Amino acid sequence: MLTLIKNANVYAPTPLGKKDILIGGEKILAIQDHIEENSAIAKTWDAQGKTLTSGFIDQHVHIIGAGGKHGYESMTPEIMMGEFISCGTTSVVGLLGTDGTARSIKTLYAKAKALSNEGISAYMFTSYFSIDPVTITGSIQDDMVFIDKVLGCKVAISDERSSYPTATELLRHLREVRVGGQISGKKGILHIHLGRMTSQIDILLELVEKYEFPIENISPTHVGRTKALFDQSLKFAELGGMIDITTGGTKYTDPYKSVLYALEKGISIDQLTFSSDGNAGLGKKDEHGNLIGFTKAPIHLNFEQTRALIKEGGLPIEEAIKLITLNPAKNLALKEKGKVAVGFDADFCCLDDDFKLTDVFAKGKLMMEDHQVLQKGNFEH
Repeated sequence: MLTLIKNANVYAPTPLGKKDILIGGEKILAIQDHIEENSAIAKTWDAQGKTLTSGFIDQHVHIIGAGGKHGYESMTPEIMMGEFISCGTTSVVGLLGTDGTARSIKTLYAKAKALSNEGISAYMFTSYFSIDPVTITGSIQDDMVFIDKVLGCKVAISDERSSYPTATELLRHLREVRVGGQISGKKGILHIHLGRMTSQIDILLELVEKYEFPIENISPTHVGRTKALFDQSLKFAELGGMIDITTGGTKYTDPYKSVLYALEKGISIDQLTFSSDGNAGLGKKDEHGNLIGFTKAPIHLNFEQTRALIKEGGLPIEEAIKLITLNPAKNLALKEKGKVAVGFDADFCCLDDDFKLTDVFAKGKLMMEDHQVLQKGNFEH
């Protein structure tokens, strides 16, 4: 049966005004001012004039857990689908962190498949912090070509836990993700964890300026870890690159304020994304700096920071919402995600007059209604 959404105030992200949307299976079939109801062929869901956007995309989540730098007991558990639905995340990219030993790349793939089967869209990056790759098939390029869920490869720089890779070593990884992407019809990105060392992103600028590697295949994340790192990352954005601001992990200021600062410096909103670093392991400390426990990096702050851009920063909805819809879809080359348009995936988030999340559709199915999650993972009940 088809689904007809009535009376939605659509941001595609371009504002379209009040529209009706017809869904067939997992796709958007039509968007019109008025579509006649017919209960024999379509069930109707009234959006009641709520703001409707594309479903949110989180391109950096530790879906099988992370942590471990304070011992085995500091490792976080895997995340369940209902947690994503509750914060509007309908598409997610899972990845490994520091640990490529106790955490298996094959388990990561299995979890991405599980989340996809349960009702959202899930992808992954192969490998982890080290320059010595951990892959499913034996090579980064083969993972790109033969593993459906793999969109790119992860590596770390400017971090004492990294392998201190050279430009040549990173170029070899970049060649594999780019060529593998060309063969498989994917974009192929090297998703690069940034630490707080003073080397910052010097090596990434070298890859672009000295070696002339295409900047669209280089995807730095955690750019808001320190003010100095963010300032240098703006140069990467000026060169045409996309930079990813973490909302749930370590940051020097509120992420929405980093966005406003970037805009003041002349950076286009189209070069910026939010991701959560969700489910990473974070240490809890007392007032004296002593470690007293552990917690998980939250996954719900992408939208909260986007909402802050609208409510506190005065950014138009159609601009702010790009950070978690259109822009990550562009960065990942998810060609049928990030927009409310005919032929695109029927992933939607509905917001009330105060821009609070109320309802979620994923793959054409109503997953949350009036703040209540209707569809959970198999082990959440």
